[in-house]
Amino acid sequence: MPRNPFRYFKTSPEIIQLAVMMYVRFPLSLRNVEDLLHERGIDVCHESVRKWVDRFGPMFAGKIRVRRASYMRQITQWQWHLDEVFVKINGETHYLWRAVDHEGEVLESYVTKTRDKAAALRFLRKAMKRYGAPRTVVTDRLRSYGAAMKEIGNVDRQEVGRHLNNRAENSHLPFRRRERAMSRFRRMSNLQKFASTHASFHNHFNLDRHINRRQTFKSNRDAALQEWRQLLAG
Repeated sequence: MPRNPFRYFKTSPEIIQLAVMMYVRFPLSLRNVEDLLHERGIDVCHESVRKWVDRFGPMFAGKIRVRRASYMRQITQWQWHLDEVFVKINGETHYLWRAVDHEGEVLESYVTKTRDKAAALRFLRKAMKRYGAPRTVVTDRLRSYGAAMKEIGNVDRQEVGRHLNNRAENSHLPFRRRERAMSRFRRMSNLQKFASTHASFHNHFNLDRHINRRQTFKSNRDAALQEWRQLLAG
């Protein structure tokens, strides 16, 4: 029987799960989460919230990722959009590689110090190992993509165009809003951990509010919250 990950914590798992969800999903600071919980009669320190996010955020994100990856491998991945985000860490530029499918689902996030063929190749192989090979890969004009695609034998599946990759560009906006609320990152490992966690949370609660009817959106939102609460039992 697996050991309970909450066994050393006096706070209930439900409160920890709520705090982690609020911090990762919304562009809030640690002290904002502390104040919102205080309004609900929950007295915790912002440092407790930070430790909960650091410890349980990847755990919740991993459970979401396993469920979604097992489902997505059963359907055809017909188009991916690849792009990089420039992130400053202590004055040094790092690159956050992101793969997004045709519906805006964030498939993979990978941080590197370089933007060359080797980095692009590692990123592609990591994404394809988890989700399979897509029929089409849309990229910008970075030559590293072409070299990496040639290495794995998928050069005929690459598409490059001025506006074709807008799907990936728009998918960066939630992460950028979250980055500003956190006052940036201090270590590369922190960026990798949070980018992967944020992507899984965003996928889970991304309900396409702008294209669904109100009643459909409310039903999907209730289903997402119910599935989120079930992560504690899983």
